[in-house]
Amino acid sequence: MHPTGPHCTIDRVSTRTTTPAGRAPLDDLSKAIIEQLQEDGRRPYASIGKAVGLSEAAVRQRVQRLVESGVMQIVAVTDPLQVGFTRQAMIGIKADGDLEALADSLATMAEIDYVVVTAGGFDLLVEVVCEDDEHLLEVLNRKIRTLPGVRATETFVYLRLRKQLYNWGTR
Repeated sequence: MHPTGPHCTIDRVSTRTTTPAGRAPLDDLSKAIIEQLQEDGRRPYASIGKAVGLSEAAVRQRVQRLVESGVMQIVAVTDPLQVGFTRQAMIGIKADGDLEALADSLATMAEIDYVVVTAGGFDLLVEVVCEDDEHLLEVLNRKIRTLPGVRATETFVYLRLRKQLYNWGTR
């Protein structure tokens, strides 16, 4: 997970970095709305409308379309330590076979909040959020390493998060 402060729960907006084939690129107004929400995911639609030159209703419609189409999501980002999860880690996975199928299997696990197919030393990276070290060991040994295609894993335990932002804007 990606904490925003010692006791903070702040709505954030994350956007997809790639547009599926066949989808029209975002127009300038949609990009401006996304950027407003990246700054503050709780910003009122009326304020966004004033900033981008649209009515509150038009902003609401555009946000709904952006969410429904999967371009962005609006979520509360919590500090895992404050909600009972004391162990976070990134796990690099070396795999054989169909990476997409393995990624889909990993994505179904409740403890995994991030799955990415990569190039380089690992075929996949997954982020896990666990209650403690015992829970991490259970996820690693009984869930991840038992999946067909998992050849090797390397676990990178988080000691302290120094930076996590979602305000990269749009292009």
